Amino acid sequence: MKIFITDEQKAEFEHLHHTCRDKRECDRIKAVMLASEGWSSVMIAQALHLHETTVNRHISDYLNHRKIKPENGGSQSHLSETQTQELIAYLTANLLPTTQAVIRLVKEAWDISYTVPGMNKWLHHNGFSYKRPTGVPHKFNAEQQRAFMETYGKLKQEAGDHEPILFIDGVHPTQGTKLAYGWMRKGQKTAVKTTGSRTRLNLMGA
Repeated sequence: MKIFITDEQKAEFEHLHHTCRDKRECDRIKAVMLASEGWSSVMIAQALHLHETTVNRHISDYLNHRKIKPENGGSQSHLSETQTQELIAYLTANLLPTTQAVIRLVKEAWDISYTVPGMNKWLHHNGFSYKRPTGVPHKFNAEQQRAFMETYGKLKQEAGDHEPILFIDGVHPTQGTKLAYGWMRKGQKTAVKTTGSRTRLNLMGA
């Protein structure tokens, strides 16, 4: 029984087969792909060590219901190959602190839902690990400091001796901030700038 699938569908099947971990689901994918290449049900059954009626049912389920995943479970990659590559690129460039944050991102971007265990599995399978970034000392910006000193000098001259200069600070830094964990590519070091034991500067003014 030969069926027709487009090149795009074939690429999607190959991606699903590469990412699935359920043998029954893999057998269904292979049965459909081999049927699209002109293999008979007998040949597919022999190659996959399945009964011919099982192969025919797999092909019929796909033709009639587009069914690939078994009814009683099994894993399935929800994202397409293009979506997968886009998500990998985003997570490589941006540090997300929790699995739930990744799930929300996928839901907002593609309206696809994942469970926490399912997303954890996806992240590990695609080369991500949950670890702490590397803290590096924050370096002051010499150009900004120079510009501030020039502006402050002009302000003092304009204010003279009888007009006060008021500094107002709205920053409320957290003392002794600890770096949190996040999802990062395995082998990749993600740096977070810190100032001493803090991630923000404490400015004192009056």
